[in-house]
Amino acid sequence: KSPTKGGIRYSEMVNEDEVMALAALMTYKCAIVNVPFGGAKGGIKINPKEYTISELENITRRYTVELMKKNFIGPAIDVPAPDYGSGEREMSWIADTYQTMNPGQLDALGCVTGKPIALHGIAGRKEATGRGVAIAVRECVDIAEDMKKLGLSPGLSGKRVIVQGLGNVGYHTIKYLTEFGATVVGICEFEGAIYNSSGLNLDEVFNHRKSTGSILGFSGAQKEFKNTAEGLEQECDILVPAALENQITMDNVANIKAKIIAEAANGPTTPDAAAFLIKRGCILIPDMYCNAGGVTVSYFEWLKNLSHVAFGRMDKRYEENANLNLVNMVEKITGVSLDPIQRSMIIKGASELELVNSGLEDTMIRSYHEIRDVQMNNPKIDGLRTAAFVSSIDKVAVSYMNMGIWP
Repeated sequence: KSPTKGGIRYSEMVNEDEVMALAALMTYKCAIVNVPFGGAKGGIKINPKEYTISELENITRRYTVELMKKNFIGPAIDVPAPDYGSGEREMSWIADTYQTMNPGQLDALGCVTGKPIALHGIAGRKEATGRGVAIAVRECVDIAEDMKKLGLSPGLSGKRVIVQGLGNVGYHTIKYLTEFGATVVGICEFEGAIYNSSGLNLDEVFNHRKSTGSILGFSGAQKEFKNTAEGLEQECDILVPAALENQITMDNVANIKAKIIAEAANGPTTPDAAAFLIKRGCILIPDMYCNAGGVTVSYFEWLKNLSHVAFGRMDKRYEENANLNLVNMVEKITGVSLDPIQRSMIIKGASELELVNSGLEDTMIRSYHEIRDVQMNNPKIDGLRTAAFVSSIDKVAVSYMNMGIWP
């Protein structure tokens, strides 16, 4: 299905097999969250830390030109996004290069997502993946029947979480899980891990790492581990690997104490380790659903670029005036006056960020129950990962059959 969608990864570990595997994963991921894109992926085999900003710009712009030569990029062909080692800056260079080489193409900026707001990005895109992970975890723990099997109470309140990775995804996952009532007790990064059973303050840890270059030595930690893998094995209810693939393997899975694993990274759990966890009765929230908040809001950004107007711009004031008239009428009829805070809450029209977050939340909640229903209705399906594959492949098959394309 065109256009296709997937991130561009800047890493020395990039190889053709990885790109093909992640492109296939993107196909299923888009199907799971009902986003109308096919799967794609891209990669540049470099360590971006070894290059200057000017060199990275040259590399990115040349990469974009090569994609254009092969007709591999465009708002109706393939719409890349940020991935490991890339971000808003790189997406700006891609968008500008494409626009420069396609003068007069009205939808040119829809060739890539994850752009900064100033270059027609969308509010909420940067934090979308982490926010989506937090919503997925919240939805999982809100189902009393499933929590009873794990010996846990429903709801995020009081749940102890360990997060691996303090990049964009890990940072925002911690931020929103904390907002939703969870207690983040452990944070792991490549230089080591820290743990505090009473909870860690995200901003304090982040600022400490920014000033010292390491999360180690943080004053609010009860324990610290120079071997970051030990951080994954500490006491917690929920473990969120939000870094790279193959972090939970048969070498360490027996030491993992979490009852819920939320895969914020792509492929952080090896297949045999995943089977071990499921057999033990754990819930594994699979990566292709769990981290799909990014592609969901990328879809919203693409829609914004095609419509050439920010969400909420046309109707925000009209909505507020209509609500104001309604409030005034109700006050007049009842004789009860609302205080200024109550009035502003009821009158307020939705901003772009609020609409994006509403769409993201609805997508993540709806998709979780679609996957869970597949698992509950088929006793042969052992976990959410298999259920996610069944659900997504079924959607792809139905799409092909409706087009009259039979396997």
